[in-house]
Amino acid sequence: MKFLDQAKIYVKSGDGGDGVTAFRREKYIEFGGPDGGNGGRGGDVWFEAVANLNTLIDFRYTQHFRARKGGNGAGSDRTGAAAPPVVIKVPVGTQIFDDDRETLLADLDTPGKKILLCRGGDGGFGNANYKSSTNRAPRRADPGWPGEERWVWLRLKLIADAGLVGLPNAGKSTFLAAASAARPKIADYPFTTLHPQLGVVRLSAAEEFVIADIPGLIEGAHEGAGLGDRFLGHVERCAVLLHLIDGAAGDVVAAWRTIRHELESYDGGLAAKPEIIGLNKCDAMTPQQISARRRALEKASGAEVLVLSGVSGKGVPEVLRRLQNVVTETRAAETERA
Repeated sequence: MKFLDQAKIYVKSGDGGDGVTAFRREKYIEFGGPDGGNGGRGGDVWFEAVANLNTLIDFRYTQHFRARKGGNGAGSDRTGAAAPPVVIKVPVGTQIFDDDRETLLADLDTPGKKILLCRGGDGGFGNANYKSSTNRAPRRADPGWPGEERWVWLRLKLIADAGLVGLPNAGKSTFLAAASAARPKIADYPFTTLHPQLGVVRLSAAEEFVIADIPGLIEGAHEGAGLGDRFLGHVERCAVLLHLIDGAAGDVVAAWRTIRHELESYDGGLAAKPEIIGLNKCDAMTPQQISARRRALEKASGAEVLVLSGVSGKGVPEVLRRLQNVVTETRAAETERA
């Protein structure tokens, strides 16, 4: 299934049914009064987050959603039938923006969460609604109220506990494959990963978390260089970032600073998230190189640097344990605030 994380769609709720003008016609009843019924309500448009979807690809082919009009009223004071609602199912983590792509209308971040986006129009009144002691034969009947319509943007932000960031070929996909059952594409050229990948890490029966691998960033990504920074939205909800650095590439400090600059330039609070720095590909370095580059990174970042290799698995359990601890602490803090 192709991954798609943005889509523009048109939604319209149903118009209300029309009221009618009718009079009672029955044998032996000399003066039959007005008995025109009201129109039924138009269908609403709802959005619902469901757990078994992880892409917006369906909206590439179906972009217009319209609810039905309510039924018209009828004689004998019969009200028109209300139209059924249209429920649009989207992946968990979908945000709904107005046509300006800036105004957030809804954030469906939990399974089963629903939002009423367009309310169906009310039905019009029939002439029975206007009868009175001074107006015994009204011939007024109203049309139904129109429904609401709008263009909206859907943006998917994957729900993950930990996010992988780094330059292209930093070994993020290899780490994801070593840490989980995910099988991302792995190759020795830049931008192997073209769309985000998710993997579930299970350390024990009671400990597990979801990790997201996004396409690699390069200098100027926030200005559109490379694949740009559009995929950084998928790690906005993460509790912790794992910053992988290719230790065999040479200048590890410059690599770290490049990604940090892109995170700070992206407006999403990513620079303030807890960061675990991993010096990857230790199996391709000598012990002297590992020691020197680790010290340089720790001096530049002011944080501890973990050494690992996604290929051999060395250091991977320690990194996963550190990620799990941060995720557990964040979940506990969120539970207390709730």
